Amino acid sequence: MTGEQDLATRPLAFQIHGLTKAFGSRKALRSVDLEIQSGKSLVIFGPNGAGKTTLMKILSTVMNPTSGTILVNGLDLKTHAWEIRRNIGIITHQTLLYGNLTGYENLQFYGRMFDVPDLETRIREIVGLVGMTARQHDRVATLSRGMQQRFAIARALVHKPSIVLMDEPETGLDQEAIPLLWNAMPDDSGRRRTIILVTHSLERGLELGDSIIILDRGKIVFEGVREALDLAGVQAAYRKSTSMSI
Repeated sequence: MTGEQDLATRPLAFQIHGLTKAFGSRKALRSVDLEIQSGKSLVIFGPNGAGKTTLMKILSTVMNPTSGTILVNGLDLKTHAWEIRRNIGIITHQTLLYGNLTGYENLQFYGRMFDVPDLETRIREIVGLVGMTARQHDRVATLSRGMQQRFAIARALVHKPSIVLMDEPETGLDQEAIPLLWNAMPDDSGRRRTIILVTHSLERGLELGDSIIILDRGKIVFEGVREALDLAGVQAAYRKSTSMSI
């Protein structure tokens, strides 16, 4: 069976129906419907205030939806949040690291929280993967922003999640480190993780996503697949679909 056929037989990683999030009278998300196949990558574009970060917070179990249903690998997010969280890695423009701990100690903390087996070996692997072996025993607060973000990538992957949520993950990374981020995305068996990426770079998103959506004012206003799109087409769709120009 070919790789594409294998992907086609995988279950849905996300089934989202009627997702709404309200903050008082303001609706940040409005009846969002979305399905993402396991092992596929979805890229989310949209202007500031479109609801992108709100959506990511809900999918990562950090925030509760106002209404709607979300199944993650077949599990209801409302009743299986902890089990779902164990299968998700999160990379954002915030590192989610403790500055008074070393990079190694941060990875120990997160690894123990997720009961990672053979944790010392896993830390050596993941620190090497992000190129931070020589600095792993330095306090995070003393490291450059780019080095901190490398440890943030390691933190997100230390428990070998099947799903990775990324909200502007390249923030703070130097050009040498950006390929490390994408090289770390396959799991240990070489299979693709399910990835949801929020980015403002239309070119980067089109390169990395199997499919894309554009959010504006809390609604999906455009959906497309990479094979049917080029950069000019995505730019035109963005201009037409949103209340903001690029």
